[in-house]
Amino acid sequence: MIDKVVASAAEAVADIQDGASLAVGGFGLCGIPSVLIDALHAQGTGNLETISNNCGVDEWGLGVLLMDHRIRRTISSYVGENKEFARQYLSGELEVELTPQGTLAEKLRAGGAGIPAFYTTAGVGTLVSEGGLPQKYDADGNVLVSSKPKEVRTFDGVDYVLEESVRPDFALVHAWKGDRHGNLVFHATAANFNPLAAQAGRITIAEVEELVEPGELDPEHIHLPGIFVQRVVHAPDVEKRIEKRTVSLSATEPSPAKEA
Repeated sequence: MIDKVVASAAEAVADIQDGASLAVGGFGLCGIPSVLIDALHAQGTGNLETISNNCGVDEWGLGVLLMDHRIRRTISSYVGENKEFARQYLSGELEVELTPQGTLAEKLRAGGAGIPAFYTTAGVGTLVSEGGLPQKYDADGNVLVSSKPKEVRTFDGVDYVLEESVRPDFALVHAWKGDRHGNLVFHATAANFNPLAAQAGRITIAEVEELVEPGELDPEHIHLPGIFVQRVVHAPDVEKRIEKRTVSLSATEPSPAKEA
């Protein structure tokens, strides 16, 4: 069996060249491969096309690459927490293909399964299927690129829109545990888009918090088999941030006054 562990994140991303397409796991700041993203940023790679649920937040996650204008185009679902993202999109500096969240997940899964396209009801009767969704503006706010109409077919009386899958050059993912063969275990909701991104990438690089020897993972508990992973990086001290902190009042703290 092949030992897929590489010595550093820098070595793992060394062959990601300018202009590459990149699927990135994570949801908000949960389960994002921040060590690999930072290594890619330090390397200076740019003109990237990213495929991710969101594009990080300002100065964290994919937001690190975005802040330095390393991302040319992105296929994303939720982008509302990044002010720099909005600024670049509306000023014509970034091309954005907004995609329904479930459709994005299936685009990745289908790509990894070798399925070129699929039909879904999501987006039927909207700009998603009919075309005209702004993807790129100019500096004056005029639409330069908009989405094209997609094929719609009817099955059993229900309309479905045809969506193409994605097969990016690379995928960056974060896992809780992994072994030297690339078998991965994700922790609770930190799995999110990580298994899907890993399946879709032609070359998948996984950062793992805990690296174990082959045979130590219970086969019944492996979430993603090593066949989908080409490189593993041990990242035991990865920094984790909370996107939105919510706290409750203590038992002795008075409740805020309610408006009449």
